[in-house]
Amino acid sequence: MTNSMMVIFPYRHNQIWVFDDERMGLVQEPFVSGVPEMIDILIQDIANVDEGFKLLFSANPFPSYQVELILLKEEYNGHWYRWNQKNLEGWLCPALFKYFSEPPNKIYCKAESLY
Repeated sequence: MTNSMMVIFPYRHNQIWVFDDERMGLVQEPFVSGVPEMIDILIQDIANVDEGFKLLFSANPFPSYQVELILLKEEYNGHWYRWNQKNLEGWLCPALFKYFSEPPNKIYCKAESLY
């Protein structure tokens, strides 16, 4: 059984949002195709965010989540999700399967400061 709540620590590397997760064998895994724009909105009130932030996520709603992403479709072994409240779409690459056995219908997220 996998954890219901997961956490990664995105940071900027060469002007790109990336994250490392040694447990999953991921190093400087980039966010692309619409997701950086989502992150920029999500973290706009966090100070010193280029040094990184904490991103909590789950397939289930949790107290004080900020974002609900809704699965749209599969493309290139990744999956497109929509953030309805901001009218944005973003593609999550196959690294998604490091955290979920199948793409969840919804992903709930919250960004927090590292400090």
